[in-house]
Amino acid sequence: MQEKYDYIIIGGGVVGCMIARWLSRYEGKVLLIEKEADVGMGCSSANTAIVHAGYDPLPGSLKARMNVKGNAMWDTLAGELNFAFERRGDYVVAIGDDELPLVHKLMDQGKKNGVPGMIMIDGPEMRAREKNINPETSGALWASTGGICDPFQITVAAGENAVMNGAKVLLNTAFQDFIMEGKRIIGVRTNRGDFLGRWVINSAGIYSDEVMHKAGVRPEFIIKPRKGEYYIFDRADVSIDNVLFPVPSAKGKGILVTTTLHENTIAGPNGTIIEDKEDTSTTKEGLEEVAAGALKLVPSLNLRYSIANFVGLRPMGNGPCKTPGVVYNNDYIIEIPEEVQGLVNLGGIESPGLTSAPAIAEEVVDMLRDAGENFVVKKDWDPIRPGRPRFRNMSHKDRQLLVEMDPRFGQVICRCENITEGEIIAEIHAPIPAQTYDAIKRRTWLGTGRCQGGFDMTRVVTILSRELGISPLEVTKRGTGSEYLFRQTKQVEG
Repeated sequence: MQEKYDYIIIGGGVVGCMIARWLSRYEGKVLLIEKEADVGMGCSSANTAIVHAGYDPLPGSLKARMNVKGNAMWDTLAGELNFAFERRGDYVVAIGDDELPLVHKLMDQGKKNGVPGMIMIDGPEMRAREKNINPETSGALWASTGGICDPFQITVAAGENAVMNGAKVLLNTAFQDFIMEGKRIIGVRTNRGDFLGRWVINSAGIYSDEVMHKAGVRPEFIIKPRKGEYYIFDRADVSIDNVLFPVPSAKGKGILVTTTLHENTIAGPNGTIIEDKEDTSTTKEGLEEVAAGALKLVPSLNLRYSIANFVGLRPMGNGPCKTPGVVYNNDYIIEIPEEVQGLVNLGGIESPGLTSAPAIAEEVVDMLRDAGENFVVKKDWDPIRPGRPRFRNMSHKDRQLLVEMDPRFGQVICRCENITEGEIIAEIHAPIPAQTYDAIKRRTWLGTGRCQGGFDMTRVVTILSRELGISPLEVTKRGTGSEYLFRQTKQVEG
């Protein structure tokens, strides 16, 4: 007999996991399906990790409203879900006098959007605040509500809290089609069978256009990925303490240089529109564009100290703004469409989608309530997701106490990032278990230092094999098809 759910969420990115967490507060059965081997493997794991203040989206757009509303929710979320978040603030920097009027325009736009805590500072003040900034800086917009975060930690934290409150997460479960009764959606077909539900929520990120088209909704809506390439720098050699944006262009917010929660400096992204939704390859031309943009802000940045590059794809859509009098063709879609019943449809949730995620989740609940859902809060709902020990951030005394309780925390597996066996095992057996190398990497930051996993990889394969009860030959980097090993060292084929 097929199990029936009240709400089925397609897509385990930060928005999908936030929606699952919001819905898990209420009576009803919640299922989240994700086609990859882990949550957050798409846009949510490859971005600039910025919580945007909200001055960039066009006034009157849904993007602007969700951005500003979502930004204000982050302090409470960080406390409840135990993830790291810092309100560092951010700067939009004008290089030369010609760019200064554009920064003033952003300031005015931010005021219309309701962004608090913005001030204009002059060139000397900006140079005093960031010693590495281009000496031709003429001024900057300072937005105090901007912040930095770890997008994947947030995705996992929201998903885990949903699971702790009764939601179910199925990984390696790819949406294939809707199950229909007339014009009503009653479930989804997947590679792992059919699942029935009263409501289906399309939160498929870069594939959300294809999902909505399966339901006959918005055939004109198309997502074209915007490829963003990045540099990551060794924190021992490059140290930028601020979030530095350039003046934005038609391609987006521009190529920025920013610090991160992990103390690395990153530079990027560019914004190349591509056709292939799986193309995460870097290009010579793209990295040269990123380098030029980064050097415009920080001329002293030395590319020799780059330790890695990566690519993020942003789900840029052509959704029109619905506010009368506002012409804007890249707005979010958050709706219950009239063409079918039982569908909540999301699309085009690109930057500032990470910042907006909690506001979008709340918006989905409000729309469902307006559609007749009678939400009853669970008596035992717990908004708290306990944090797990992070050895590198602990005092020597606390480390000693932890090792006395569990000696596995005394075994350092990743030297660069000081990650222990105890931390790895905790993630393997977490509410949403880490079952691949990359899943552990994203949760602990293992393998991201100067050696890029050269020291720890074999040890992690051994731990995964032991803890999951599988052969080392079955351990993967990111899921089926990415196995590390294919035979025993001395095994010779006849």
